Amino acid sequence: MKVSAQEEYGLRCLLQLARANQLGESLTLAQIAEREGISVANAGKLLWILNKAGLVQSLRGTKGGYHLSRPASEIRLSEVIRVLDQDEVDAHCKSYKGVLEACVHTPDCGIRPVIVGLHEIVQNALSEITLAQLLGTEAKVDETLHQIQKTQPRLETFHRRA
Repeated sequence: MKVSAQEEYGLRCLLQLARANQLGESLTLAQIAEREGISVANAGKLLWILNKAGLVQSLRGTKGGYHLSRPASEIRLSEVIRVLDQDEVDAHCKSYKGVLEACVHTPDCGIRPVIVGLHEIVQNALSEITLAQLLGTEAKVDETLHQIQKTQPRLETFHRRA
C-alpha cells in the first residue's frame, strides 16, 4: 500500500486536532500548517476536504479555529483514508491500459481480484484503528496496533536486534 502525501498530511492534521481536542482547544489554519511544516494553502485544502466530509468543523472569530467534529475515538482510519484517497481501486485498471483506450484484460482479469482483495484487507485493518489510538509515542502506538493485530510489537523486535 502506498500512502499519498495528501493522506499522510491529512492524517497528521487530524492528529494535531485530536491533541488539541484533548486540551479543549481549537487550532487555526496557520498553527496547523506550522506544526506540520506544510504551507497554509496545503493545510487549507486538506482541512476543506476534511470539513466537507464532516470530520472537522471550523469556527470563525477570535476564539475560532478548527476542531474535530466528534471524538478521536469515534473516527476510524478507514473513514479518513476513504476521504483523502485519490487512488480509487477502479482507477487501477484505467492506469495500466498501455497504449489502448482500455486494458485488454478488462473483460477477464486475474490481477483485478488481487488488487480488490488487497484493498479490502487494508480497509478492514484501518477500520480497527481510531485516531485516538494514534496519539502518544511511536512505541506506545506500535504496541497498541500490534495488540489489535495480536502480533509481537515491531519496534520491540527491532530494538532487541540492535
